Amino acid sequence: MSPTSEKFGDTQDPRCSTSGAVHVPAGEGPTTWFAGDTYTIKASGDSTNGSLGLVDATVPPGGGPVAHIHTRTDEAFYVLSGQLEILDGARTFIAGTGDFVFIPRGTRHRFKNTGVHGTRMLFMFTPGGDEGVFRYGDEPQPGHPAPVWTAERFKTPEILRFNEESGIEIVPEGDPGEV
Repeated sequence: MSPTSEKFGDTQDPRCSTSGAVHVPAGEGPTTWFAGDTYTIKASGDSTNGSLGLVDATVPPGGGPVAHIHTRTDEAFYVLSGQLEILDGARTFIAGTGDFVFIPRGTRHRFKNTGVHGTRMLFMFTPGGDEGVFRYGDEPQPGHPAPVWTAERFKTPEILRFNEESGIEIVPEGDPGEV
């Protein structure tokens, strides 16, 4: 037996006996309506010791957040079904089923469902924490659609405070030179 196999057979090694997995079963996790979408937090900065935040999103036609910049966090999207228009700086492109998109911190972005069918996606923040803004969303009402938000809804005192503390900036949708 090699020293390595002996080490991993040792139940005294804390790496072999300490549990640390985060498990959120299907259909579970805090769910809110935010920006006209439905977001379920599957992993948070709190549950992953700051490593990442993972959100399962359903984005109806017309849904999606306003343009914004994460100054301290990278964001990634994986489209499970449907398609989204992605704003990336000054350009837009369509991301469809199976597509992956990485948005580095400091980049103006947003996603918007410009199609006629709902879109499902996973998105992740690294490090975790920015997903905490969704706690300021609305309580889902079964049997009803999530209300679409106007730009003013993003200016509640709670969201403004969260964004300031997290380094999230709401920015113009159009040409970056616009005021």
